[in-house]
Amino acid sequence: MAIFLLKKSYQVINQKEIGFKDLWGSHGVFTTIRLLGKPGKLILFKSHFKGLIKSLKKYKIYSKIIETNIKHLIYSSINKNVNYDHLLRIALTKKFISISIRKRLKPKKDFELKLINYRRIDPETKNLYYKKILKELNKYDPSKTDIALVYRGKILETCTSNILFFKNREYFSPKNNCYIGNTINYLKGKIKISFKDIYYRDLKKFDEIMLIGSGKGVTSVKYIKQMNWKSKNNFGYKKVNKYLNF
Repeated sequence: MAIFLLKKSYQVINQKEIGFKDLWGSHGVFTTIRLLGKPGKLILFKSHFKGLIKSLKKYKIYSKIIETNIKHLIYSSINKNVNYDHLLRIALTKKFISISIRKRLKPKKDFELKLINYRRIDPETKNLYYKKILKELNKYDPSKTDIALVYRGKILETCTSNILFFKNREYFSPKNNCYIGNTINYLKGKIKISFKDIYYRDLKKFDEIMLIGSGKGVTSVKYIKQMNWKSKNNFGYKKVNKYLNF
């Protein structure tokens, strides 16, 4: 269960604080940023903010005043006296802005990946249509398990992260029907990643599978019980972890 330090919501029109709304299921967008250290530093904030503004424009929510208000509310939510290892989430609709800060759960070593047949609504955007995903995630301990989405025989992403595959000293990641997140965008500037369709039928060919994202950082998947896959080594993980060990 998530441990929250802060949960606040505001009216867009005047920034008046109201009762907290998580906004899941609404017409809107969100982003989740890792908050680390004392004073708290927002990891990859510029790219997160740029992506959020792009999504706001796509969903016709954007205005100059919203952009200004977002930054103000984010920075005013960070307590300079707290030593953070948390996740800051900001969600927006035309009427409301919601901000929360929750403790980041560290993934366990025996991390399992499960598979379901599903594709997110408008998958190239971090939108708030997440009720199906939240329902599935609530079945498991997020420090031990994540769920990979499969659509028309292709692996897309997990409910929380991008997926990175490793074999023959090469890295691969899905390119279609998924959101290419800020963390994996940062990583592709450090190592070569081939973005291509990854088919379910080919999963057993990969030596390693990793999750890449703000919450998961880089998490090595130990097994997928549904198809009797198990990690063969951790060579790929060690290299990636050097670049994402914030």
